[in-house]
Amino acid sequence: MIDTTDLIRELVYQLRLGEDSAYEFKSVSFQGNKIKTPHKDGIADEIAAFANTSGGIIVLGVHDQTKAVEGILAEQLDDVELWLTNIVNEKISPPPLIQTRLVEVPNREGYQKPVIWVRILKSLFVHRSPNGYYHRVGSSKREMAPDLLARMFQQRSMARLIRFDEQVVPNAPLEAIDPSLKERFLRDNDLPESMQLSKLYLIGEDDEKETYLTVSGVLLLTAQPSDYLSSAWLQCVAYSGTERNAEFQVDALDCRDSIDQQIECAFSFVKRNMRIEAVKRPGRIDIPQYDLGAVYEAIVNAVAHRDYGVHGAKVRLHMFSDRLEIMTPGGLPNSLTVKTMDANSITRNETLVNLLSRYYSADPVTKRQNIIERRGEGVPKILSASQTLSLQKPKYEQSDEAQAELKLTIYAASKAMNGIVEQFDE
Repeated sequence: MIDTTDLIRELVYQLRLGEDSAYEFKSVSFQGNKIKTPHKDGIADEIAAFANTSGGIIVLGVHDQTKAVEGILAEQLDDVELWLTNIVNEKISPPPLIQTRLVEVPNREGYQKPVIWVRILKSLFVHRSPNGYYHRVGSSKREMAPDLLARMFQQRSMARLIRFDEQVVPNAPLEAIDPSLKERFLRDNDLPESMQLSKLYLIGEDDEKETYLTVSGVLLLTAQPSDYLSSAWLQCVAYSGTERNAEFQVDALDCRDSIDQQIECAFSFVKRNMRIEAVKRPGRIDIPQYDLGAVYEAIVNAVAHRDYGVHGAKVRLHMFSDRLEIMTPGGLPNSLTVKTMDANSITRNETLVNLLSRYYSADPVTKRQNIIERRGEGVPKILSASQTLSLQKPKYEQSDEAQAELKLTIYAASKAMNGIVEQFDE
């Protein structure tokens, strides 16, 4: 991330030059408690135009004509940041990646004024804003002609032919790497560290030959991947009843560490909240609600095979008194369907899955060596082991909504269920 002193120095220099293809100034005015200018649709068009071109900077709090640093009142900064975030998420499809910084810049009289520095990253997608598809030409935005728009869709679709998990994340510099997380990948003392990480597709170069973490690198090498990929975390909630009702919530946990730790975090949550019933006949027989091997496999599948390109959509693990549900963003990859997924195996994040299978050990409770083992056997194991325990076959459901989601329901075992106790008589 750019140093604050360097950022301010660059801003002061740019104020003398004015707007260009990479810089836009916008003054901010309020009417009562509401932001009057700039207009929401207009600022959305500006942001999308930068994302559709080569990225750029918008500075909120500077007059675009006079270049005067007007600033934003300190007590209004949070409101403006929230306003901006809502615009990006609600008025631009798909939402582009942005970064914001609060800095103080001297005005012409030498007084420090707070402004909001907004960096829009070049995108792999084509973004539509309220008034259409825009790109940046010189110091202004322009609506894209049909031929240019078609060409841009083609170019960015081709760029995405590279495996998604091998693509660089422009807001994730090498400084984001947690030293304790990279050691497992450094096995050749004769090769430079950067070369070893590059060969594993954990880091890569963008079009300008700048080196950043890839999607896989962010997920495995950063302490909190959601700082760089907004959807890269897992939500766990446990309810005492059978409905999703806050009044009956008994436990909740957000798992935001590197994804191998997210898997362990969610697995520990299930073990902590899972009931174990006892039967005496003679001696004690414990009946767990869920087969832990199947649960572990389900969590691994959700984290490893989900679509990390879906903006802001987390994996959700919800426990109820009679079932466990795991909702995975992005649905099934390629040609897989709910009917064929137990017989076929198609991987969405090939690089990520490969690294998890080679470099990461599984929880000892699961009696397996690595987090991912024997490709193609995960779903059959979930279905078979869970049905053997609860006498009910787990259910996969795919939503038909534009932002697809795959839902897995694993039903809880109980001694009250007809015939289940006999399984533990041996």
